[in-house]
Amino acid sequence: MITLYAAGPGFGLPEFSPYGMKAEVQLQMAGLAYAKEKAHPMDGPKGQLPWIDDRSTLVGDTTFIRAHLEETYAIDLDAGLNAAARAQAWAIERMIENHLSWVSAWTRFCIPDNFEAGPAHFFDDAPEAMRKRMQRDLLLQVSANLRAVGIARHAPDEIAWLGDRSIEALAALLAGKPYLFGDELCGTDATAFAMLAGILTPFFDSPLRRTAEAHDNLVAYVGRMMATHYPRFAWWARAQAA
Repeated sequence: MITLYAAGPGFGLPEFSPYGMKAEVQLQMAGLAYAKEKAHPMDGPKGQLPWIDDRSTLVGDTTFIRAHLEETYAIDLDAGLNAAARAQAWAIERMIENHLSWVSAWTRFCIPDNFEAGPAHFFDDAPEAMRKRMQRDLLLQVSANLRAVGIARHAPDEIAWLGDRSIEALAALLAGKPYLFGDELCGTDATAFAMLAGILTPFFDSPLRRTAEAHDNLVAYVGRMMATHYPRFAWWARAQAA
Protein backbone atom coordinates (compact mmCIF):
# COMPACT_ATOMS: atom_id res chain seq x y z
CA MET A 1 0.00 0.00 0.00
CA ILE A 2 1.25 3.47 -0.90
CA THR A 3 0.94 6.15 1.77
CA LEU A 4 0.67 9.76 0.63
CA TYR A 5 1.84 12.25 3.22
CA ALA A 6 0.25 15.64 2.61
CA ALA A 7 -0.84 18.83 4.34
CA GLY A 8 -4.51 17.99 4.82
CA PRO A 9 -7.65 20.01 4.07
CA GLY A 10 -7.82 23.75 4.55
CA PHE A 11 -8.36 27.13 2.87
CA GLY A 12 -11.62 25.83 1.37
CA LEU A 13 -9.75 23.02 -0.39
CA PRO A 14 -9.53 19.24 0.07
CA GLU A 15 -5.74 19.74 0.28
CA PHE A 16 -4.48 23.22 1.06
CA SER A 17 -1.23 22.55 -0.80
CA PRO A 18 -1.73 22.35 -4.58
CA TYR A 19 1.12 19.88 -4.72
CA GLY A 20 -0.69 17.54 -2.34
CA MET A 21 -3.75 17.70 -4.61
CA LYS A 22 -1.60 17.09 -7.68
CA ALA A 23 0.00 13.98 -6.17
CA GLU A 24 -3.33 12.60 -4.97
CA VAL A 25 -5.03 13.13 -8.35
CA GLN A 26 -2.14 11.44 -10.15
CA LEU A 27 -2.41 8.46 -7.79
CA GLN A 28 -6.11 8.27 -8.65
CA MET A 29 -5.39 8.60 -12.37
CA ALA A 30 -2.90 5.74 -12.05
CA GLY A 31 -5.55 3.55 -10.40
CA LEU A 32 -3.30 2.79 -7.44
CA ALA A 33 -4.58 2.07 -3.95
CA TYR A 34 -3.25 4.51 -1.37
CA ALA A 35 -3.77 5.81 2.13
CA LYS A 36 -3.34 9.45 3.06
CA GLU A 37 -1.90 10.90 6.23
CA LYS A 38 -1.32 14.44 7.42
CA ALA A 39 2.34 15.20 7.99
CA HIS A 40 4.87 17.95 8.71
CA PRO A 41 7.09 19.05 5.81
CA MET A 42 10.34 18.54 7.70
CA ASP A 43 9.55 14.85 8.22
CA GLY A 44 9.75 14.22 4.47
CA PRO A 45 12.81 13.10 2.53
CA LYS A 46 13.23 16.56 0.95
CA GLY A 47 11.88 18.68 3.78
CA GLN A 48 8.67 19.44 1.92
CA LEU A 49 5.18 18.15 1.26
CA PRO A 50 3.99 15.91 -0.22
CA TRP A 51 5.91 12.67 -0.26
CA ILE A 52 5.00 9.02 -0.57
CA ASP A 53 6.06 5.87 1.22
CA ASP A 54 5.85 3.03 -1.26
CA ARG A 55 6.75 -0.17 0.58
CA SER A 56 9.50 1.64 2.52
CA THR A 57 10.72 3.61 -0.50
CA LEU A 58 10.33 7.29 0.31
CA VAL A 59 9.90 9.66 -2.62
CA GLY A 60 9.60 13.43 -2.30
CA ASP A 61 8.62 16.12 -4.84
CA THR A 62 5.61 15.56 -7.05
CA THR A 63 7.61 15.35 -10.27
CA PHE A 64 9.68 12.50 -8.88
CA ILE A 65 6.64 10.90 -7.26
CA ARG A 66 5.04 10.68 -10.67
CA ALA A 67 8.23 9.34 -12.25
CA HIS A 68 8.46 6.68 -9.52
CA LEU A 69 4.84 5.59 -10.01
CA GLU A 70 5.16 5.39 -13.77
CA GLU A 71 8.40 3.41 -13.66
CA THR A 72 7.48 1.12 -10.77
CA TYR A 73 3.98 0.26 -11.92
CA ALA A 74 4.45 0.49 -15.72
CA ILE A 75 1.98 3.39 -15.95
CA ASP A 76 2.01 6.23 -18.46
CA LEU A 77 -0.16 9.17 -17.43
CA ASP A 78 0.44 10.70 -20.86
CA ALA A 79 -0.39 7.55 -22.81
CA GLY A 80 -2.69 9.39 -25.20
CA LEU A 81 -0.13 12.05 -26.17
CA ASN A 82 2.30 12.02 -29.07
CA ALA A 83 5.85 13.34 -28.75
CA ALA A 84 4.92 16.94 -29.56
CA ALA A 85 2.00 16.95 -27.11
CA ARG A 86 4.24 15.44 -24.40
CA ALA A 87 6.68 18.29 -24.93
CA GLN A 88 3.85 20.81 -24.69
CA ALA A 89 2.55 19.13 -21.52
CA TRP A 90 5.99 19.45 -19.91
CA ALA A 91 6.22 23.12 -20.92
CA ILE A 92 2.75 23.83 -19.51
CA GLU A 93 3.64 22.12 -16.25
CA ARG A 94 6.82 24.19 -15.93
CA MET A 95 4.84 27.40 -16.54
CA ILE A 96 2.42 26.41 -13.79
CA GLU A 97 4.93 25.22 -11.22
CA ASN A 98 7.85 27.55 -11.88
CA HIS A 99 5.86 30.71 -12.54
CA LEU A 100 2.16 30.69 -11.70
CA SER A 101 2.71 28.88 -8.41
CA TRP A 102 4.98 31.68 -7.17
CA VAL A 103 2.41 34.33 -8.05
CA SER A 104 -0.24 32.28 -6.25
CA ALA A 105 2.03 31.94 -3.21
CA TRP A 106 2.56 35.70 -3.21
CA THR A 107 -1.20 36.25 -3.05
CA ARG A 108 -1.50 33.93 -0.04
CA PHE A 109 1.44 35.23 1.95
CA CYS A 110 2.05 38.83 0.89
CA ILE A 111 -1.50 40.16 0.81
CA PRO A 112 -1.88 40.84 4.56
CA ASP A 113 -5.56 39.89 4.86
CA ASN A 114 -4.88 36.56 3.14
CA PHE A 115 -1.91 35.80 5.35
CA GLU A 116 -3.91 36.54 8.50
CA ALA A 117 -6.83 34.41 7.30
CA GLY A 118 -4.72 31.49 6.14
CA PRO A 119 -1.00 30.80 6.70
CA ALA A 120 -0.91 32.65 10.03
CA HIS A 121 -3.06 29.85 11.44
CA PHE A 122 -0.38 27.23 10.81
CA PHE A 123 0.77 27.97 14.34
CA ASP A 124 -2.53 27.96 16.21
CA ASP A 125 -1.38 24.98 18.29
CA ALA A 126 1.88 26.67 19.30
CA PRO A 127 2.20 28.38 22.69
CA GLU A 128 0.71 31.85 22.46
CA ALA A 129 3.97 33.49 23.50
CA MET A 130 5.73 31.97 20.48
CA ARG A 131 2.97 32.31 17.91
CA LYS A 132 3.67 35.83 16.61
CA ARG A 133 7.38 35.12 16.25
CA MET A 134 6.69 31.91 14.32
CA GLN A 135 4.26 33.73 12.03
CA ARG A 136 6.81 36.47 11.42
CA ASP A 137 9.60 33.97 10.73
CA LEU A 138 7.42 32.09 8.24
CA LEU A 139 6.51 35.28 6.41
CA LEU A 140 10.15 36.34 6.27
CA GLN A 141 11.20 32.93 4.93
CA VAL A 142 8.52 32.84 2.23
CA SER A 143 9.17 36.46 1.30
CA ALA A 144 12.88 35.68 0.90
CA ASN A 145 12.05 32.72 -1.35
CA LEU A 146 9.69 34.85 -3.43
CA ARG A 147 12.38 37.49 -3.80
CA ALA A 148 14.97 34.87 -4.72
CA VAL A 149 12.86 33.57 -7.61
CA GLY A 150 12.17 37.14 -8.72
CA ILE A 151 8.43 37.51 -8.15
CA ALA A 152 8.67 39.66 -5.02
CA ARG A 153 11.07 42.08 -6.73
CA HIS A 154 8.12 43.51 -8.64
CA ALA A 155 5.33 45.89 -7.65
CA PRO A 156 1.96 44.31 -6.80
CA ASP A 157 0.37 45.41 -10.08
CA GLU A 158 3.31 43.92 -12.01
CA ILE A 159 2.95 40.63 -10.11
CA ALA A 160 -0.75 40.58 -10.94
CA TRP A 161 0.06 41.19 -14.62
CA LEU A 162 2.52 38.29 -14.66
CA GLY A 163 -0.04 35.98 -13.07
CA ASP A 164 -2.69 37.10 -15.53
CA ARG A 165 -0.43 36.09 -18.42
CA SER A 166 -0.30 32.51 -17.18
CA ILE A 167 -4.03 32.37 -16.44
CA GLU A 168 -4.81 33.72 -19.92
CA ALA A 169 -2.44 31.16 -21.44
CA LEU A 170 -4.15 28.28 -19.61
CA ALA A 171 -7.59 29.51 -20.67
CA ALA A 172 -6.45 29.70 -24.29
CA LEU A 173 -4.82 26.26 -24.17
CA LEU A 174 -7.91 24.66 -22.64
CA ALA A 175 -10.28 26.51 -25.00
CA GLY A 176 -13.49 24.44 -25.28
CA LYS A 177 -11.95 21.06 -24.50
CA PRO A 178 -12.84 19.00 -21.43
CA TYR A 179 -9.14 18.60 -20.57
CA LEU A 180 -5.92 20.25 -21.66
CA PHE A 181 -5.28 17.89 -24.56
CA GLY A 182 -8.78 16.82 -25.48
CA ASP A 183 -11.22 14.26 -24.14
CA GLU A 184 -8.71 12.29 -22.04
CA LEU A 185 -6.82 13.32 -18.94
CA CYS A 186 -3.05 13.55 -18.93
CA GLY A 187 -0.61 14.02 -16.06
CA THR A 188 -0.47 17.79 -16.49
CA ASP A 189 -4.21 18.06 -15.89
CA ALA A 190 -3.52 17.14 -12.26
CA THR A 191 -1.05 20.02 -12.02
CA ALA A 192 -3.31 22.56 -13.73
CA PHE A 193 -6.37 21.55 -11.73
CA ALA A 194 -4.59 21.71 -8.38
CA MET A 195 -3.08 25.13 -9.00
CA LEU A 196 -6.29 26.61 -10.42
CA ALA A 197 -8.34 25.26 -7.52
CA GLY A 198 -5.89 26.90 -5.12
CA ILE A 199 -6.34 30.19 -6.96
CA LEU A 200 -10.14 29.95 -7.27
CA THR A 201 -10.88 29.00 -3.66
CA PRO A 202 -13.16 31.67 -2.20
CA PHE A 203 -11.10 31.54 0.98
CA PHE A 204 -8.60 34.06 -0.46
CA ASP A 205 -9.28 37.21 -2.43
CA SER A 206 -6.81 38.46 -5.01
CA PRO A 207 -6.61 39.96 -8.50
CA LEU A 208 -5.35 36.56 -9.66
CA ARG A 209 -8.53 34.87 -8.44
CA ARG A 210 -10.70 37.43 -10.20
CA THR A 211 -8.83 36.90 -13.45
CA ALA A 212 -9.36 33.14 -13.21
CA GLU A 213 -13.04 33.57 -12.32
CA ALA A 214 -13.54 35.59 -15.51
CA HIS A 215 -12.76 32.49 -17.60
CA ASP A 216 -15.81 30.23 -17.60
CA ASN A 217 -13.82 27.37 -19.14
CA LEU A 218 -11.31 27.38 -16.27
CA VAL A 219 -14.05 27.53 -13.63
CA ALA A 220 -15.89 24.63 -15.31
CA TYR A 221 -12.65 22.67 -15.67
CA VAL A 222 -11.91 22.91 -11.96
CA GLY A 223 -15.50 21.93 -11.16
CA ARG A 224 -15.28 18.93 -13.48
CA MET A 225 -12.01 17.75 -11.95
CA MET A 226 -13.26 18.36 -8.40
CA ALA A 227 -16.42 16.34 -9.04
CA THR A 228 -14.33 13.45 -10.38
CA HIS A 229 -11.51 13.37 -7.86
CA TYR A 230 -13.09 14.86 -4.72
CA PRO A 231 -16.80 14.05 -5.14
CA ARG A 232 -17.51 14.33 -1.40
CA PHE A 233 -15.98 17.77 -1.12
CA ALA A 234 -18.56 20.57 -1.21
CA TRP A 235 -16.59 22.79 -3.57
CA TRP A 236 -19.45 24.69 -5.18
CA ALA A 237 -21.50 24.94 -2.02
CA ARG A 238 -18.53 26.64 -0.37
CA ALA A 239 -17.97 28.88 -3.38
CA GLN A 240 -21.59 30.02 -3.47
CA ALA A 241 -21.60 30.72 0.26
CA ALA A 242 -18.51 32.94 0.05
